[in-house]
Amino acid sequence: MKCVIQRVKQASVSVEGQLISEIDNGLLIYFGVEKGDDSAKTDYCCNKISKIRLFEDENGKQNLSVKDVGGQILVVSQFTLCASLKKGNRPSYDNSENPEIAKVEYERAISNFKNMGFDTKGGVFGAHMMVKYVNDGPMTLILEK
Repeated sequence: MKCVIQRVKQASVSVEGQLISEIDNGLLIYFGVEKGDDSAKTDYCCNKISKIRLFEDENGKQNLSVKDVGGQILVVSQFTLCASLKKGNRPSYDNSENPEIAKVEYERAISNFKNMGFDTKGGVFGAHMMVKYVNDGPMTLILEK
């Protein structure tokens, strides 16, 4: 499982010109499910992300989590995170999980964050999405499990 976590001032997802979801201050998470990933990995990643201290406190030190700042979360499925560039010039997506299984884990991630009390939004699984965001920092981290 691979997650790209971005601290954002705002983020939105559109499909075919229609706004699907948008958040203000919080985290934009690109969520990639690899073959063999399961609910335990999804749960681990969600718990870890909810506690990562990416936001600055009153002293300018990164001591606050998304929960501490009352931030929102936008989770976007992205199978391309699982691509391999080891051979040739075309990405191989052989390590990406079957879409039916990946969708279950993606929806579990959104549900996990909601159950933790976060205002959580998602994109449209499998759709061609336009994602806009203002990265704060910039702050971008990669979590692999």
